[in-house]
Amino acid sequence: MSTQTEPSFFLKHEFAIRRIHSLLGVVPIGLYMCVHLTTNASLMAGPGAFQRMVNQIHSLGPALPVVEWGFIFLPLLFHAIIGIWIGMTGESNTDRYKYTANRRYRFQRITGYIAFVYITMHVFHLHGWFHFGPWLDYIATPLGMAQFKPYNAASSLAHAMDGVFWPAFYLVGVLSCVYHFANGLWTAGITWGLWVSPAAQKRASMLCGGIGLLVGIISITAWVGALTVDPKEARIVEDRMYEAGLESGAVFDDPHKRSAPEAVESEESEAEVDADASTADEAAASDEKTAEPETSAAE
Repeated sequence: MSTQTEPSFFLKHEFAIRRIHSLLGVVPIGLYMCVHLTTNASLMAGPGAFQRMVNQIHSLGPALPVVEWGFIFLPLLFHAIIGIWIGMTGESNTDRYKYTANRRYRFQRITGYIAFVYITMHVFHLHGWFHFGPWLDYIATPLGMAQFKPYNAASSLAHAMDGVFWPAFYLVGVLSCVYHFANGLWTAGITWGLWVSPAAQKRASMLCGGIGLLVGIISITAWVGALTVDPKEARIVEDRMYEAGLESGAVFDDPHKRSAPEAVESEESEAEVDADASTADEAAASDEKTAEPETSAAE
């Protein structure tokens, strides 16, 4: 009587699963990360440039969730789940073999875990995970999540990055994603037989390292842009662009994608009060100057 157990689904299809996992890490996930970071780096050109790029993305309207789930979230979930499975079943031998490739494999696993936590919290922090009214109103927003408002992109991002924790969290998280992508690009080339010989792998290391350095610079640029933008000035530009976009049909009328107007309105009211007070003072001073000759003439 045979006592052999049937291999699991993953083991039976490990060859195909690993290749799909490798491919998805480059396209669409890695490609999307590069586009996403480049979009955020446009903050350095001003809030208007960033808002234009965000408006182009959201011009998809009802098709946007389909694109997000079909080309970003589902591939990302598959890549993350299989990556965790590979990391848990694989064995690191850096304690016995102090080779650079072995250290890179270990860092690949570590940055993969960090990237998973970072992306999960990043989506929750800025987007709330789900665009479902009660979820956003009673769970995400009270917890301080769902901070990003697409039609007030720069100002809402600046408010979301306030403090010390979130900037540090984003810096560590995004640099982990960059390393995981660059090193994963190198391992994907081996998986798909693009560079097999030691000489080819050495050249590929330089290529992937250069790509990682470039994407790392873009990511830090985006990070600095989010920390240095003035949310008040950005809000003025965004509101003007929103009104112009409504008239031209470039944006959809969606209040849920805008920041609450109360803070801005109160600031505008204070400015109006100050302006009225200044006007009154000027008028009073003018009256005093006009009255002086009359008094002198009476004397």
